[in-house]
Amino acid sequence: MFHSTSAFSIRAGAFAAILAMTAGTAVQASTIHSQAGAPVRGLAANGATTQPAAASPSFTRIDNPLDPTFNQLLAIDNNGTISGYFGSGLQGHPNQAYVIKPPYNQFVPNNLPTSTQTQVQGYIAGGTASGFWSPSNTGTDQNFGFVELISNGVVTYIDVNNPLTASTPRVNQVLGINKNLNAVGFYEDKAGAPHGYLYSVSTGKYLAVNVAGAVSDSAFGINANNLICGAFTKADGKTDGFLMSAATGKTIDFHVPGFSNTQFLGVNDNGIAVGFYTDAQNIPHGVVYNSVNGKAVIVNDPAGVNGTTLNGINDKGQIVGFYTDGGTNTHGILVTGAF
Repeated sequence: MFHSTSAFSIRAGAFAAILAMTAGTAVQASTIHSQAGAPVRGLAANGATTQPAAASPSFTRIDNPLDPTFNQLLAIDNNGTISGYFGSGLQGHPNQAYVIKPPYNQFVPNNLPTSTQTQVQGYIAGGTASGFWSPSNTGTDQNFGFVELISNGVVTYIDVNNPLTASTPRVNQVLGINKNLNAVGFYEDKAGAPHGYLYSVSTGKYLAVNVAGAVSDSAFGINANNLICGAFTKADGKTDGFLMSAATGKTIDFHVPGFSNTQFLGVNDNGIAVGFYTDAQNIPHGVVYNSVNGKAVIVNDPAGVNGTTLNGINDKGQIVGFYTDGGTNTHGILVTGAF
């Protein structure tokens, strides 16, 4: 299946060091522990572990009519432009990327040329995007990362594949990008374990990202302040979400109390992160976390009896994601008023 594997810390100042690295070479950063101290912009000193409250937001279902059975919305920019895709990725049901703008009645294909499958996971105003693609649709497909740049109407695709990728099938995904053209993602090693990285589009250089105590980790999003979000799995098998300031190394790890899997998939410039946690039945529930005040809320679409996942958030607080209904169909959603 062609899919995004939802599953780090950089030492202080390591982000700047990316500029001095050898182009195309992945460099292992030092593993650090979260630093105590006063909050930095967009990042509180430590994460809340109190039980999140339930939110009462508004939900708008947005599905591409070409596929009423499977849609996911992945990212939303400050103009309200949304990137998403239809197709589950199972054999015969390939992922097909699209872009949709307000009033959300025209779906424009956004597939990487010559690809069989595409997902656009990161999207910023002007059309610059990040994602991954596959040349096949067998149900077990290779993934290759890319960045899509748009300047004066000219589209340029940049191949972004960490040279340490060694899994079979090959898995490399670029999941988030900011206006500084810094992108984040992960690759899988020979054992199939994910490893997060940060990539500078301007220099073509990689920086490994690591969470202290993690056995595997992934970077999923990055905002304009170079605040990175993602998730890491610990030795006990539990997975926590994280937020990290790439400039200072200050980190938060967060989980919904009583549950073993929490992940942050997107973060806006105000330090608000979105993602999900899974319950004892392995059903996902949307989470919104404010890193400035440490407060979190749970967001569930009323129609999502088989789960809700939040993928992206813009600076206006608009959130995109998806839910799965009682018939196991997956539907894209736009969420407002969640916090």
